[in-house]
Formats: sequence, C-alpha cells, structure tokens
Amino acid sequence: MFEIFIATILSSIALIGWLANVLGMPGNWLIVLSAIGCAWMGPGNGFWSMSWTMVVIIVAVALLGELLEFAASAIGTSRLGGSKRGAVLAIVGSIGGAITGLFFGSVVPIIGNVIASLLLGASGAFFGYILGERWAGKNWEDSIEIGHAAFWGRLLGTVGKAVCGTLACGLFLAGVWL
Repeated sequence: MFEIFIATILSSIALIGWLANVLGMPGNWLIVLSAIGCAWMGPGNGFWSMSWTMVVIIVAVALLGELLEFAASAIGTSRLGGSKRGAVLAIVGSIGGAITGLFFGSVVPIIGNVIASLLLGASGAFFGYILGERWAGKNWEDSIEIGHAAFWGRLLGTVGKAVCGTLACGLFLAGVWL
C-alpha cells in the first residue's frame, strides 16, 4: 500500500512538471526528480521499478527540451540584434501571458487553457521585446521585427519543450505503473 502511495505522489509531481512546461517553467526537471526518486526508493523489479538507465534517458530528453526552448527563443532575436533588456521583459511578459492564458482560456476546458497559455505566453514575449527595444532606443519597425521573432521563438520553443516533457513523463509513468 505504501508503494502505491509513493508512486502516486511521484507521478503527481511528474504530471505537475509536465503542465509547468506550458507556463515556460522548468517542469521537465520535476519529471527528472521524480524519476530519480523512483529509481532510488523503488524496489528494483516488478511494480514501481525505474532503472537508472531509464533515468539517464529521461534526463537526456529533458536536456533536449531545454536546448530546443533556448535555441528557438534565442536564435531569431539575437540574429536581429535583440537587447538584454528586451529579453528580460520578454521573459516577464511570456510568464505573465502564460498565467493569464490559463485563466482566460477556460471557455474550452483543459485544451482551451493550454492553447491560450501558449498563445498569450508568446504574445507576452512579443510585447515584452517591443517594450524593451523601444526602451533601448530602437525604432518601431525594428522593435516589432524582433518582437515577431520572439513570438515565434517562444511558441516553437515551448511546444518543443512540451513535446520532450510529454515523452519524459510518458517514460516515467510507464516505468512506474507498467
């Protein structure tokens, strides 16, 4: 009975990590921590077994997700000359937009929240970069172009990271429950 309780707690933490990815937070690392906990505390065979090889695979998938998110977010804006000020405001805007999307996307349960969070998070990056670039003295055209790159970078990066998180969470749940 205790094993089922611990497996349920670790699975819940992993699922919270998976959902945190949509907010642009490092949710994949909660999945990794759950896998490490399971491998460390698990019986090693049968129900609730997680091999250290599976933990390494989950870590590799989480790292790939972080790399995809970073590359997608940084490549376009840095190529266009985005400033550090714009990057900071884009991060703040994207987190604020993602959280707002969770609340205002509830017209369509669950899916609406996720889509609204993704789109408003990307829009927050767009407006954050525009504000940061204007503050740094760039003209409207350049600021909007950099903001556009931030929008698509944030959107594609978050989707890439979420796909990796889905894979990592699936591997974790399979290791725990199958």
